[in-house]
Amino acid sequence: MSTRYDLLVVGELNVDIIARGAVTPRFGQVEQVVDDIALYAGSSAAIAAGAAARMGLRVVFASRVGDDEFGRYMISALQGAGVDTSGVHVDPTIKTGATIVLSRDGDRAMLTYPGSIAAVGPGDVDPAWYGAARHLHVASPFLLTGLRHALPGIMRRARAAGMTVSLDTNWDPEERWDVDELLDATDVAMPNANEVRAITRRDDLDDAVAALTERVPLVVVKCGAEGALAARGAERVRVPAYRVTVVDTTGAGDTFDGGFLAGWLRGEPLRRCLELGNACAAGTLTAAGGLNGQPTWDEAMRVVVARV
Repeated sequence: MSTRYDLLVVGELNVDIIARGAVTPRFGQVEQVVDDIALYAGSSAAIAAGAAARMGLRVVFASRVGDDEFGRYMISALQGAGVDTSGVHVDPTIKTGATIVLSRDGDRAMLTYPGSIAAVGPGDVDPAWYGAARHLHVASPFLLTGLRHALPGIMRRARAAGMTVSLDTNWDPEERWDVDELLDATDVAMPNANEVRAITRRDDLDDAVAALTERVPLVVVKCGAEGALAARGAERVRVPAYRVTVVDTTGAGDTFDGGFLAGWLRGEPLRRCLELGNACAAGTLTAAGGLNGQPTWDEAMRVVVARV
C-alpha cells in the first residue's frame, strides 16, 4: 500500500522552560540565582516526532495549540525538524501548554500547565490519515484528558486500516495506570523502567517486562544510563547506552522513541533498532532542549558502527 506518511504522531504540544543549576525553590519570597533559563520545544510527542523526521521518516503531527507565541514557537520548531504540522490546529480560545523544568545533577522535576494539552480532542485526528500513514505513535495519554477516552478507538481504527501502533505512556500524574484498553490496541509499548514497573505493578524489572510482554507483542524499555532492552515473546535483547557528556536529559527517552521507530519501520533487526534509539538519545543528551542534538540517520549510523 502506498502511503504519504511513514508516521502519524498524536500527542501533546507544549514549550519547556528549563532552569539549570541551584533550582530547588525556597518559599517565603526567597530569591535565588540559577545558572541558566531558556525556552525550548517540549512535549514527549513532539520530541519523538522530531527525532523520527530527522532520521528520515515522513511524519505528520496531530494536536492543538493556542493562538499565542508559545503555539507559534512549537509549530515553527516542528517544521524546522521536518515534521508536517498541517494537523496541528490553532485554537484562539486556549493557551498553549507549558512545562517548567528544574534541571540539576542529571535529574529533573517538572511543573506543567496543561492548557492546549487538555484541549486536544477526537476532532484533531483526521480519519483520512488512517489510510495515509504506515504507523501511529501515541504519547502522553494521561495528559491528553480531552482525548483519553477516544484513544483506544483511534488506535483500533488505525490497526484496522493496516497501521501498526506504538505507545509511550509517560508517567501517570494520578498514578492510577489505567492502560488496559490502550495496551490491547498496541503493537509496540515504549515505557521507561519505572513506568513498566508501575504499569504492571511488579517491582522487579525482568518480571515487569515479562508481564507486559504477555499483553503487547513488542516491549521496548528505556533504562537511562543502563541503555535499553526489548522483549518479543521469549526473545530478550539488551543494548548498553553510549557514554556522552550529559548537558540536559530532557527528551532523551522521547528521542529514543523516534530513533527506534525509524529503524523498526525500515525493517532493521531488533538489536539495531535499539542501537539507533540509544544513538539518538545520546545525541540529544549533549545539548539543552529535547529537539536539539538529534542526529540524522547517517549520523546515528556512524555512532552505531563505531561501536562494532
